[in-house]
Amino acid sequence: MFRDRTDAGRQLAELLDDYDVTADVVLGIPRGGLPVARAVADALGVPLDVVVASKIGAPNNPELAVGAVASDGSIWRNDDLIDRLGVDDEYVERERDSETETARTKLERYRGTDELPDVQGRRVVMVDDGLATGATTIAALRQVRAAGASHVVLAVPVGSPDAVERLRAETEEVVAVETPPHFGSVGTFYESFKQVSDEEAMSYLER
Repeated sequence: MFRDRTDAGRQLAELLDDYDVTADVVLGIPRGGLPVARAVADALGVPLDVVVASKIGAPNNPELAVGAVASDGSIWRNDDLIDRLGVDDEYVERERDSETETARTKLERYRGTDELPDVQGRRVVMVDDGLATGATTIAALRQVRAAGASHVVLAVPVGSPDAVERLRAETEEVVAVETPPHFGSVGTFYESFKQVSDEEAMSYLER
């Protein structure tokens, strides 16, 4: 479907143009979201910056998200999964504190400060390379909205229908190039989906 993240960003930018989406700033979610977001920001002719969130993994299964938290502590809890796994509140709060610090440290590495870019009263397009569960994206959206953005559009090349529907409740608009009914993982929709290092991701901010 997409050659690589840059190709995905160009296709996403074309769709945003079709939807007449305008923005004052594009925020990419590191790391994989930044190559996509760079192409979108260039097409819209606006600055590119970052917003950072970190997943809260389940006990004994860190890849399974029971929630996510942004660098300011904005949290999304997957309450259905928390109840099903019997995860106690003490664990969630402890991991929230730890992952908030992780997100804050990463934001400082990318921006030189642990402060979110100024989005007060601004139109924001938030970009990631795809939506599987949408956990970290929800936490990031909640931070941006809490920071006073006037209008927030979430834009992704591909997303699971369930995740896209879940995210519609969190923002004004969700734009996705594709929402395939049989969704396995984000990477299956890219010919090249290599890992993006922090150094490479930060290089997209400097262009």
